[in-house]
This record gives sequence, C-alpha cells and structure tokens, in this order.
Amino acid sequence: MNIKNLDPKITVLGVSIIVAYGIAALILGNAIVTFKTLDRSVTVKGLSEREYPADIVIWPIGFTETANDLTVLYNTLDKKKNTITNFLIQKGLSLDDISISPPQITDKQAQTFNDGPSAFRYVSKQYITIRSTNITFIRQLMTELPELGKQGIAFLNSNYDNPIQYTFSKLNTIKPEMIEESTKEARAVAMKFATDSQSKLGKIKNASQGQFTINNRDFNNPHIKLIRVVSTVEYYLSD
Repeated sequence: MNIKNLDPKITVLGVSIIVAYGIAALILGNAIVTFKTLDRSVTVKGLSEREYPADIVIWPIGFTETANDLTVLYNTLDKKKNTITNFLIQKGLSLDDISISPPQITDKQAQTFNDGPSAFRYVSKQYITIRSTNITFIRQLMTELPELGKQGIAFLNSNYDNPIQYTFSKLNTIKPEMIEESTKEARAVAMKFATDSQSKLGKIKNASQGQFTINNRDFNNPHIKLIRVVSTVEYYLSD
C-alpha cells in the first residue's frame, strides 16, 4: 500500500498514537526507576541500655507456728507478730511502712491427703510486709532480722512463696532519653551501612519502638535494675 495515497487524517492519527506510546513508555520507565530507587532501604536496630537502682522494696517477712490447740496457736502468733513489729519499729521503721496479713492456718486432720501422722494438728504461717523507698536501710535491716531467731521465731524462706521485690517506678522519666539514644544508635548503624555500600542515607521509611524491659542486673543484685529498649528504624537509600 502506497503511503502517499493514505488519508492525511489517518497519517496524523497514526503518528499521534506512536508519539503517545513513546511518551507513555518514557513516563512509565521513569516511574519504575523512581519506584525502585525509593524501594531501596535498610532496616537497623538501635539499643539503649542503662542501670538504675530500684526505688521501692517490698519485703514480706513470713513466720510459722504449730500447735494442737487453736487458742494456743493464735496467742503464740500474736506474740510473735508483736515481737517482730516492735523489733522493726525500734530499728527505725514507721507503722506506715508495715502491713500485717491474717494468718493462714492448715488443719492436718481435715486434709484428705497428708504426709502421714503429724506431731501437731495445726500448722500456720503469717506475713508482715514492709514497703519502703529506703533500699539501703531495708537491706541492712534484713541482715539483722536473724536476731529474732534467738527468741524462737522460725522465719519462712523468702525466695519461694513471697519473694522480696525490688521495683523501679521512674520509667516514664527516663523513657524520652533512652528512646533518643536508641534512635541515634540506629542511625549511626544505618550511616555505616550506607557508606560501606556507597549509598546515601535518606529519610525514615518506617520506625518502631520495642517494649522497655526491666530485669535484675544479676542474681546477687536484684536491687539494681537493667533497663533496655530496642528501636527498629528503616531508612531510604539512594545513590
């Protein structure tokens, strides 16, 4: 077919379509390149870790007593409770720091299952709980409590049923600084990655803050808390 014989309108239309496809391909090509460039990213983590002393201690002092008569048992518990309370007050504690729980009494004869014959029908335990912000004072007082053992008071092991608790209550105060610190560390790691890969570090694409964790520094120092937070940040990369 001779092009010269074509209708000029058809020729113009054909050329326009070709040009339009060319422009569209160019735009689409640029869009794909832009998308791929923006899609290049690196995800890094930044850690902030600090040690702080606990600011609250909860110290349950448990003691036990046995008897075959309930009246005798309650009278003995009252005497021991008063002896412990007076000891704590004499050492410098306030009554506001002390709370006393009712005794827990077990009747061995009423139990369906038991370990065999017992010398005493009733076994009881009771707790006097100390709550204080003076950690150093309380820790010293703990070492002096065995003095009451000479007066016939049998204390329960505080590592099982009701362990001593040390808490840190000022987390909200240190949160902003620790988040800033973990974010800065994440950016430093991202900058190193960008430099090593001959790229430029762009803006933040995504960011998330992990949960704060508060743990004992170690088994022997539960009154010193290790506080950690990890921030995860994703940055754009460009050439």
